[in-house]
Amino acid sequence: MSGGEVQHVFAPWRFGYVTNAQRTQECIFCAAAVGDEETLTVLRGEHAFVLLNRFPYTSGHAMVAPYAHASEIDALDPGVLTEMMGMAARVVTALRGIYGPHGFNLGLNLGEAAGAGIADHLHLHIVPRWRGDTSFVTVSGGIRVIPEDLTETFRKLRAALEAQGGR
Repeated sequence: MSGGEVQHVFAPWRFGYVTNAQRTQECIFCAAAVGDEETLTVLRGEHAFVLLNRFPYTSGHAMVAPYAHASEIDALDPGVLTEMMGMAARVVTALRGIYGPHGFNLGLNLGEAAGAGIADHLHLHIVPRWRGDTSFVTVSGGIRVIPEDLTETFRKLRAALEAQGGR
């Protein structure tokens, strides 16, 4: 890409997620804080928890969210942020062992303008990446192919995290 050109990335597979999230009265993260398998929650800590993204970009797409319903990073105590990063590190280690990705994207989208589909409850995305993981189907058809059922991903990631110790 030469200087000055803007590249556009379209993600039509996210529309159902964002549309449904906006209609839901209850915060999905607050609801997930009290569930486990039905909410795809794979790990719990004192101040935060890890769950799989129900509409993943790739297999293993997980999120770390605080129990506190907060939309801004500076609204959280440093201990909460520390725990979230520690959990993210555990998830990266587990996903590396399960899927062998070539890299990861980790990120917070703070606010709707920054791309947060759910802006009222911040969450850290952990997305495994592979060289060439944008396939022909995604590029030409606007379709994301997830090769594994979420219940299988849940089972694998929970087992890997439990093997690390703690829950």
